[in-house]
Amino acid sequence: MPEKYVETASSPRFNDYNRMAEGYTTENETSLTNAYYERPAMLELAGDVAGRRILDAGCGSGPLFSELRDRGAIVTGVDASAGMLEVARRRLGADADLRVVDLAGPLPFPGDAFDDVIASLVLHYLEDWGPTLAELRRVLRSGGRLLVSVDHPFSVALFQHMAGERPKYFETRNRTEEWTMGGQTVQMSFWSRPLHAMTEAFTAAGFRISVISEPPFVPEARELFPEEFREITGTRFLCFLFFVLEAG
Repeated sequence: MPEKYVETASSPRFNDYNRMAEGYTTENETSLTNAYYERPAMLELAGDVAGRRILDAGCGSGPLFSELRDRGAIVTGVDASAGMLEVARRRLGADADLRVVDLAGPLPFPGDAFDDVIASLVLHYLEDWGPTLAELRRVLRSGGRLLVSVDHPFSVALFQHMAGERPKYFETRNRTEEWTMGGQTVQMSFWSRPLHAMTEAFTAAGFRISVISEPPFVPEARELFPEEFREITGTRFLCFLFFVLEAG
């Protein structure tokens, strides 16, 4: 698809998580990259969360919300997909604080409402990070943390190059993928940007970068996914990039 194509992640043709909520949830529960890589890495970065007020921004069906709550955090979850939140409600119970919210717009919370915000694999759906990061900074108390995971910009460019494309790494550019989960096929739209554009967006919004992480898989992953690991040397490969940011 042309990089200047007018339909993006905001188009109803793309990112229809309502339609694939059940299938995506089933896949997410046990997949190598989610269950044995991204979620454990995010929880490790979060550390001791007991008593902390946490916003799970883009909570999906709630697996991270559940883990954080089990560790003593006071969690609020928001997601743009009502279908995903229906699945989350079944997992988390009727008393869970779950709200349909588009992260591209204003957040329905007062300033300084949270100690931490966790944005797990969600920012790469947005073309413009500026308004979203400004809102996340607003609802964080001073000294609070924003934990982010996104598609690794180097891996996106590498995979596009291996597919015979000529990626324009230094531009913010749109790409689309076709996902089939639970018998539902959905067109997905993502925005890739270079590493320096990410760090500049964070600092412009008032955050200080305290950690940039490229973590390993959890130890048991190699035994559970032997076919996938035949192509991987060691326990690391380019997949997602993690940040811990402090609100100034």
